Amino acid sequence: MAKNLVIVESPAKVKTIKKFLGSSYDVQASNGHVRDFPKSQFGIDVENDYEPKYITIRGKGELLSELRKAAKKADKIYLATDPDREGEAISWHLMQALHTETQKMHRITFNEITKSAVKASIKEARDLDMNLVDAQQTRRMLDRMVGYSISPLLWAKVKRGLSAGRVQSVALRIICDREEEIRAFIPEEYWTLDGKFVVPGEKKPLEAKFYGTDKRMTISSREEMDKLLKDLKGKEYVVREVKTGERTKNAPLPFTTSTLQQEAGKVLNFSTQKTMRIAQQLYEGVDVKGVGTIGLISYLRTDSTRISEEADTAARAYVQEQYGERYVAGEEKQTKSKKRIQDAHEAIRPTDIHRTPLLVKDSLSRDQFRLYQLIWKRFTASRMANAVYETTSVHIGAGNYVFTVSASKVIFDGFMSVYTEEEDQKKSNLLSKSLKEGMTLSLQDLVSEQHFTQPAPHYTEATLVKTMEELGIGRPSTYAPTITTIISRRYVSKEQKNLYATELGEVVNQIMKQSFPSIVDVNFTANMEGLLDCIEEGTVQWKTVVRNFYPDLKHDVEKAQEDLEKIHIEDEATDIVCENCGRRMVIKYGPHGRFLACPGFPECKNTMPYYEHIGVACPKCGQDIVLKQTKKGRRYYGCINNPECDFMSWDRPSGKKCPVCGSYMVEKGSRLVCSDRNCGHVEKA
Repeated sequence: MAKNLVIVESPAKVKTIKKFLGSSYDVQASNGHVRDFPKSQFGIDVENDYEPKYITIRGKGELLSELRKAAKKADKIYLATDPDREGEAISWHLMQALHTETQKMHRITFNEITKSAVKASIKEARDLDMNLVDAQQTRRMLDRMVGYSISPLLWAKVKRGLSAGRVQSVALRIICDREEEIRAFIPEEYWTLDGKFVVPGEKKPLEAKFYGTDKRMTISSREEMDKLLKDLKGKEYVVREVKTGERTKNAPLPFTTSTLQQEAGKVLNFSTQKTMRIAQQLYEGVDVKGVGTIGLISYLRTDSTRISEEADTAARAYVQEQYGERYVAGEEKQTKSKKRIQDAHEAIRPTDIHRTPLLVKDSLSRDQFRLYQLIWKRFTASRMANAVYETTSVHIGAGNYVFTVSASKVIFDGFMSVYTEEEDQKKSNLLSKSLKEGMTLSLQDLVSEQHFTQPAPHYTEATLVKTMEELGIGRPSTYAPTITTIISRRYVSKEQKNLYATELGEVVNQIMKQSFPSIVDVNFTANMEGLLDCIEEGTVQWKTVVRNFYPDLKHDVEKAQEDLEKIHIEDEATDIVCENCGRRMVIKYGPHGRFLACPGFPECKNTMPYYEHIGVACPKCGQDIVLKQTKKGRRYYGCINNPECDFMSWDRPSGKKCPVCGSYMVEKGSRLVCSDRNCGHVEKA
């Protein structure tokens, strides 16, 4: 009997796939990449037309030796790494490292780890796709060039082992730009007016919002509100229009990597890294009672919403069987995105629609169950009919002014019988059926309320992934590692769900913007992703991209090297005396920001926290306000007398009191803004 060798990436897949293929197949794992660039060298021979230099990854020698022995015994070798660029590249590296005849090596891919999919892939074995390999190799080379060229400059500038990255630096810039936008934001005052009306024969009052006249009116001050209330005094309130209709809410598309990360973040409070880790477990295989080890979901790194014909047919049959013909979706929906869909070519879905979350609950951990349930419900809903709402809109006239109220109720739940989002769960106020055009209503009360506009919110991991996808930065496999990197480098801190740029992150971002503007330019990075897609399609040669990229990068590095030498920062001396040796302490910069250190190091190793005095007295106790950092690196202003005084502010206090309410004022760009949100007084700095 012929002996076949199947090589997969992960040991978790070995048990699952071995069971499907039987005794004539030996299944082994490469544990990811087996070759890479050397860590101690650049790894790219610039003088020899950018030829890459690869070495065996440390610790992989023994594993490769075992794989080579198995490869020599095998008649056929099937390389079954993941169905994307990186998987193709790992297969290519295995071909180079196994030192055996290439004619007996075959590439197989499967979108799900099920018996039928794995067996079908062996029948459809193919040659290696070198366009995919070249695209992944080019990505690694570009990232290597940026990291190994710029990181030493950051080390020299900030005096610690920092790093830059082609995608991570752009992600950091996006977060820093949002921080600047929030700091510079000036809140603007606006008012709302709600009317409560008595409907004849109804006990509950009807609440409607003030709209304006023929056009929507904006009320910007107390004076404008007082004038409006005066105009409304004594007016008759008449129902001018009662309009009914229907609204359709479309069923959702099945998950892509990006939308899964976003929804898991919102609904399950998972980080992107946790989402991908658990999804990987569900894909590679879980031991299900009564079934054995089997992959529960299809491949998890994808930006496609397409579903295979077989899976689509099975899902529609399931919906018809469980819910009835009316609940089955019409034509299959596709994403409106015009960008090229690459990597895996199906959306994330359960491998078997009949394997419901409840059936496998006892075989899964709590987090595995919650994520699988989310994926199963979303996919099932995507094969179901749209929901239908009955809508009612009422206009109430008061002279030239109009109040409006609208409501809706579900008349056909469709996909919502399986899957609902947050906004679907909000209850709408139901309008009385007795409301008729021309009906006169009695005014019960007019409630006016002051508000202030709010800045754009801080990014969360979910909204950052969404923004990166919309801008074309990175790909499904890079979102989670990119966010994990900038958090682990302490460029960004995560508090609750929000991402904040730390002082260290802002310094690094400023250096990158000044010295390497193209690297942190969103459009440049998105265009580079487009070129990688072209390499995958075979329309652009990989060396053309590298030849055009590196010389410009080298020029920028050399120029920055000169500038950095000219603006070398010496340690700043302070008036604070070292309590151990009597020297004047100096300000140094570490991975967590600035600190005080004795210049007598290493003889004297004394260090102290550094607090930057801003020259403003604490509004609570009168002592100095200093610039501090949270444990996660986010900057704030606090009293030096802490913990006796608990004053703190995210915005820089100005030292001036608000002339309206007496609260302290904070700096917002070129304006001073009252810290009391209920006041909202603004003046020029």
